[in-house]
Amino acid sequence: MRQPKYYWEDFRPGEVAEFGGKTVSKEEIIEFASEFDPQPFHLDEEAGRQSILGGLCASGWHSCAMMMRMMCDAYVLESASMGAPGVDEVRWKKPVYAGDTIRLRRTCLERRASKSRPEMGLTRFRLELVNQKGEVALSSEGWAMYGRRHPGAPVEA
Repeated sequence: MRQPKYYWEDFRPGEVAEFGGKTVSKEEIIEFASEFDPQPFHLDEEAGRQSILGGLCASGWHSCAMMMRMMCDAYVLESASMGAPGVDEVRWKKPVYAGDTIRLRRTCLERRASKSRPEMGLTRFRLELVNQKGEVALSSEGWAMYGRRHPGAPVEA
């Protein structure tokens, strides 16, 4: 097993980082929706145009899945990730349309060492998918668990 690049100590409250740049295709929107969210405005351009969304757009769950992939590619797979206890909030703020280019913005909100597991720390993040216009399409907040580089060491202020 490879030594992780990122540990709990590497995520600092207030830190903002941006990753990726993915252009979303019509084909992948339809493919995802066909299997997981077959609502007409995710499957058909005309149905999308006639909907409140104004065009073919990705399912919110597809947007969440793309965000997870960007997280994995950017840092999770190189980290001492121990998973997450859940997501507290997900908000779909703007549709992700075919042709949009999205990137991930990660803001570290807070962190704390685990009281019961000295090898682990918890970090609360705000994650946002931002489109090419700088608009937030999706926002999410939740805690993630990471291994500590120095288990049980005093936590710096």
